[in-house]
Amino acid sequence: MLDIVMPITTLAVLGGLLGFGLAFAAEKLKVEADPRINSIHDRLPNLDCGACGYPGCAAFAEGVVEGEVESLSQCKPANAKHKTAILEYLKKNPAEDGSYIQVKQ
Repeated sequence: MLDIVMPITTLAVLGGLLGFGLAFAAEKLKVEADPRINSIHDRLPNLDCGACGYPGCAAFAEGVVEGEVESLSQCKPANAKHKTAILEYLKKNPAEDGSYIQVKQ
């Protein structure tokens, strides 16, 4: 009986310690993403087609926020409604330093 209890106890304690270590590391090392990325992603067509040159709509939205995207027309499936919604959002939501993203329709 002791032959089974000792390994199970050891694994349970080790698993608990590693779990707490991972939880601590996840909280301490997390990277805060710019909330504008999700907002722009929500305003895109979300087809993840890759026609814009990015691997998906999330990457395209990140490119817009980081200033890599010069024109929203890179997103081929986006119509005028999508583009206008993104431009209006960007006008109302500057970066933390107060700067605005300059992107063409």
